[in-house]
Amino acid sequence: MPSFDVVNKVDLQELDNAVNNVKKEVETRFDFRGSQTEITLDKGSKRVSIVTADEMKIKAVGEMLQAHCIKRKLDPKVLEFKNMEPTSRGAVKREVHIREGISKEQAQKIVKDIKATKLKVQAAIQDEQVRVTGKKIDELQEVITLLRAGEYDVPLQFVNMKS
Repeated sequence: MPSFDVVNKVDLQELDNAVNNVKKEVETRFDFRGSQTEITLDKGSKRVSIVTADEMKIKAVGEMLQAHCIKRKLDPKVLEFKNMEPTSRGAVKREVHIREGISKEQAQKIVKDIKATKLKVQAAIQDEQVRVTGKKIDELQEVITLLRAGEYDVPLQFVNMKS
């Protein structure tokens, strides 16, 4: 029986490239001269840490990170910006969490949207992904089209298509 999986996966290598490009841009920008700006990616905990002199610079670094993610074909929806916090040296830091996987609430919304179409497919939540099975590949492709048009908090990828 044909099936596919709906997932949210982040290419950490592309994210690492985006972070490195932001570092290079910060080094060359005039408004960052003389300021101690650090941006680091921790692949293990899936988090980006930004430390800089003031709020204006931290917002600029966040915008650069989003722009470079778009250039590297990463959806900026995977970046979850946390609140800014002051550091002991008078600077400002901000954590950016990388959202990977589909939360239970999002998965339930996806299943509900699929069932609302009245297509003859079944959707099942499996950990942090949704498996969609059906008898006809055409119906599965209609589901993919529906999910691409939908508004979800995370970017969706469609993998593991089996016929």
